Amino acid sequence: MNPLLTYDTLDAISTEAYRNGPPHELYTLMRREAPIVQHRGIDPGSPDWFWAISRHADVVEVSRRFQVYSSAAKGALVNQDRPDLDIARMLIDTDPPEHSRLRNIVSRGFTPRVMRLLEDHFREVAVGLVESALEAGEVEFVESVSSELPLVAIAELLGIPFEDRRKVFDWSNRMIGATDPDYSGGLDDASAAAAELYMYANEMAAQRRVDPRSDLITTLITADAGGDQLSEHEFDLFVLLLSVAGNETTRNGISHGLLALIDHPEAFDALKSDPSLVPSGVDEMLRWGTPVNNFLRTATCDTELHGTEIHEGDAVVMLYASANRDEDVFTDPFVFDVTRHPNPHVTFGGGGPHHCLGFNLAKMEMVILFEELLSRVGSVELTGEVTRLRSSFIHGIKRLPVRLQAG
Repeated sequence: MNPLLTYDTLDAISTEAYRNGPPHELYTLMRREAPIVQHRGIDPGSPDWFWAISRHADVVEVSRRFQVYSSAAKGALVNQDRPDLDIARMLIDTDPPEHSRLRNIVSRGFTPRVMRLLEDHFREVAVGLVESALEAGEVEFVESVSSELPLVAIAELLGIPFEDRRKVFDWSNRMIGATDPDYSGGLDDASAAAAELYMYANEMAAQRRVDPRSDLITTLITADAGGDQLSEHEFDLFVLLLSVAGNETTRNGISHGLLALIDHPEAFDALKSDPSLVPSGVDEMLRWGTPVNNFLRTATCDTELHGTEIHEGDAVVMLYASANRDEDVFTDPFVFDVTRHPNPHVTFGGGGPHHCLGFNLAKMEMVILFEELLSRVGSVELTGEVTRLRSSFIHGIKRLPVRLQAG
């Protein structure tokens, strides 16, 4: 076996391995020579060892066979201690039927009707963000644009006061940035941020019980026709999850998308000359940037995957950024192609019960933003260093300094 792929040397999961983004050269080697390979635990909180899954087909199979590959057994997060699982299990850390029950309740807030009602407002916000950035000329794009639209979306969905949206930004940064000194004071600070957001959600729910409104909070804590609703604890945990899943991932999808257009000016020109390509361009941005690097599953029984025996209790980690560059699925996977079709990326999961609940919302936000940006901006160029989040979980961009010119 290649010396980079031995048990003692393979590193596709540590924070250091992702210092400059996902380790695509290593992923390519893994897909070719060791698509399912034993990987030692590296960071505190990771399993002692796990199976690293790098091919698209295997990520899809593990995602869809939830009866065999459990999210609940050890949770879905890789490099984190999870003493919270017994008392604070989020939607991503559950299996059907409990997952189905929670998802059915939460999906009330993500219906096509709700999306249509939000679309016009999101477009107004996107226009304002782009025009403000153009007026400024030089901006730090993440702070000024990428982070704002998802925060407004979450505030609109939940009914969070507009002036409180930056609190959500701070809390989510601290939670996902535990390994990045720019965002967090370490695991204790990340836990403190989660506790602060949990209490904020608790207070919002208490207010809505006294003063119901036409927002997602009221919807989720109100019993449906069958008498089902989120408990106080379940609601607080959902807000915790939404603040990261609905904020960090979309923010980074936008940031990676703009960076890809800067790096590939021919793609910028293609989208600008033909706005009908923006939806396929957004899918390519999501494949290319892959905001979430990995999730964990645990085998519930002895099974076989790709000719490899996996035993009950074994941890299995899906490497989404690798699957999104799989040569067996994507023609020229290292080419950024805004006309790519089909584009079966696994950025929102490989299907199955855990396929991202808010994927339509995220794509809608990104399509709207890039439609408005491309209709107003003639050129974009970097004015400084692109700074990446120090994390093996979230593929994040912290700073993206750019100069925008109208055209």
